[in-house]
Amino acid sequence: MTFIHDDFLLKTELACRLYHEVAVVQPIIDYHCHLPPSDIAANRQFNNLFEIWLEGDHYKWRAMRANGVDELYCTGEADPYDKFLAWARTVPHTLRNPLYHWTHLELKRYFGIDELLNEDTAPAIWESVNRRLAEPDRYVHGILADFHVEYVCTTDDPIDDLASHRAIAAGDLATRVSPAFRPDKLLKTEDKAAFNAYLDAFAAAADTDVSTYAGLEDAIRKRHAYFHDNGCRLSDHGLNVTPATFATARDVAGIYDKARAGTPLTAEEQDAYSTSIMLLSGRLDAEKGWVKQLHLGAMRNNSARLFNLLGPDTGLDSMGDWPQAERLSRYLDRLDQDNLLPKTIIYNNNPVDNYPFATMIGNFQDGSVAGKVQFGSGWWFLDQRDGMTMQLNALSNTGLLSRFVGMLTDSRSFMSYPRHEYFRRLLCDLLGDDVERGEIPDAFDLLAGMVRDICHDNAARYFEFQP
Repeated sequence: MTFIHDDFLLKTELACRLYHEVAVVQPIIDYHCHLPPSDIAANRQFNNLFEIWLEGDHYKWRAMRANGVDELYCTGEADPYDKFLAWARTVPHTLRNPLYHWTHLELKRYFGIDELLNEDTAPAIWESVNRRLAEPDRYVHGILADFHVEYVCTTDDPIDDLASHRAIAAGDLATRVSPAFRPDKLLKTEDKAAFNAYLDAFAAAADTDVSTYAGLEDAIRKRHAYFHDNGCRLSDHGLNVTPATFATARDVAGIYDKARAGTPLTAEEQDAYSTSIMLLSGRLDAEKGWVKQLHLGAMRNNSARLFNLLGPDTGLDSMGDWPQAERLSRYLDRLDQDNLLPKTIIYNNNPVDNYPFATMIGNFQDGSVAGKVQFGSGWWFLDQRDGMTMQLNALSNTGLLSRFVGMLTDSRSFMSYPRHEYFRRLLCDLLGDDVERGEIPDAFDLLAGMVRDICHDNAARYFEFQP
C-alpha cells in the first residue's frame, strides 16, 4: 500500500464513508490566504517545482535550517534545483512533522507521485513534475479548477490599487477571487520613519490629507469603500493582542500628532491609538456587512540577525504567550454595545487560548446570524493534526461545531489545497471515532449533513458567497 492511500488518516468504516461520499466532493472556499493576486490574474505558469513549491514557503525554510542547511539554499541565490535537492534531503528528517504529510499529499494530488521524496528519488521527481507543470491544467487557473476552488480571498494592503483583482473579475475565471483589507501597517508606530512613510503612501492612495487624525479616519473610510467597490467583504488583522485602551477623540488626535512628529509613544499611547483604529475598522466592517478576522498571538521576527538580513515572513516567528481573553472581550464588547460588532472570526496561535477563545465567542452571539462570532480553525503553528483536533474539540465542548465555517489554507503557495483534504479527513476520523465509542449516534444522514456544512455550506452562507 502506498503511503498516501485512499483511507489515509481514516481509522473506521464510517469515517471512510463520510470522507469519500461527502467531504471529498465539497468545493473549496479558501476564505483566507496569502496567494499573490497577480499570479491569478496572469494565470501564471510555473517553470519548475521550486517556483510552485519552495519559492515562498517559510515552513520549509525553518525545517531546512533546523536540518543544518545553509541559508543559501533557503532564501539565498542558489540554483532552484539545488534548493530543491536541499529540501529533498531534509524531508526524511521531517517524520512526525506535518510537513512530511503535506509534502507527500501535495506530490500525490498535483502530480500523481507515490514515491517518498528523498535525495535518491529527487532527480526523477524533479524531471517528472517539471514536465507536468508545462501542461495548462497545472497553470494557476487549471489548479483552481482541478481542486474545485469556488472562492479565494487574498490578503491585501489598504494602499493596493487592486488592479490584479479587477483584471481577474474582468476575465472568465470560474473561481471567484476577492481582496481582504489588512491595515496592520497603520498600527506600526515603533519605527517612526517607516510609519510616517507608510502614512504618506496611504494619503496618496486615498487622495486625502492625513496630517491630522481626523484626516486619517477619512482616508481609512475612503480606502475601505474602495475595497468594498472592488469586491472586498473581509478584513483581517494580525495582532499580538487585541488593543483595548479606550481614549477620548482629543487624546487620540494628540497621540497621532506625536507619532507624525516622530516623537516616541508610550505603550499606553500606542495601544490607545491602535484601539481607535481597530474600533473604526470594526464599525466600518459592520456597516458594510463584512467579516472581521482577528489573528492573535504570533510572536514575530524573533531573530534580529536574520530579520535584518531577510526581512519579514521568512520563518522567524513563533507562538506568543500574551494574556488574550480580557482585552479581546473588552474590544468585542465595545463594538457590541453600539450594535456594531461585525461577523468575526478569532484565531489563536497558542493552544493555551483554545478554551478562552472557544468560550469567548459564545458571549457575543446575538441570534442574528448562525455562528456570528467564530473560533477559527487551527492557525499557523496549530495548523496540524493535534492543533486542528484540539480546536474541533474545544469548539464542540463549548459551542456548536455544526456551525463552524471550516478550513482555509493561510498559504502563499498554490500547492496548499490538500490542507483542506487533510482537515476533512481529520474531521471525518474524529466523528467516526465518536460513533465507535458510542458517544454520538450512528446516523449517517445526520453526520453527513454536519460534514457537508463544515466543509462548505456554512462558509457559503456565512460569507454570503454565491458561486
